[in-house]
Amino acid sequence: MRLIVVAFFMALAACADEEPVAGPSPADRFMERIASRCGNAYEGEVVSEDAADKGFAQERLVMQVRECSDDVLRIPFHVGEDRSRTWVVSRTQEGLRLKHDHRHADGSEDAVTQYGGDSAVISAGRAEFPVDPFSIDLFQREGLEASVTNVWAMEISDDVFAYELSRENRFFRVEFDLNKPVAAPPPPWGAEG
Repeated sequence: MRLIVVAFFMALAACADEEPVAGPSPADRFMERIASRCGNAYEGEVVSEDAADKGFAQERLVMQVRECSDDVLRIPFHVGEDRSRTWVVSRTQEGLRLKHDHRHADGSEDAVTQYGGDSAVISAGRAEFPVDPFSIDLFQREGLEASVTNVWAMEISDDVFAYELSRENRFFRVEFDLNKPVAAPPPPWGAEG
């Protein structure tokens, strides 16, 4: 009996030296929720009421979780026949980064591309990305002064994926119904097959 008690306390002491195993971070859970939809495409609609988006809202809006790795998700966002936009969500040491990859039909980068920011707020279901210094410089250089205070957000639940843009006097939100996958659209401009 004494040998069993000694063995128990030795095992207990060995466990005390091990680092506790942490669960997945909010960034991990957020990425996993989106990646679980990899390969699927969904139709969406503009749900915000900014008059600037009236024409945009009349187009067919389709997003596809197209490319998924442990560290990067590529999500093309098609607006009618325009395949120029891809949201790129990647891991950083502190959380996540959102970039907007904009391309021309020939695959070349648009003058306004690779803008975005690092997550400031993140949970398993929502991440907010305030504009980063690179993007502020890009917007100023391209005469897009109104965009230097942009905050983008993405949300995912069991039923909806949403993308937002907000700043003073501007709010845009599009929601995609995750309960109704649609046929995958053609690749975004500049993508391989």
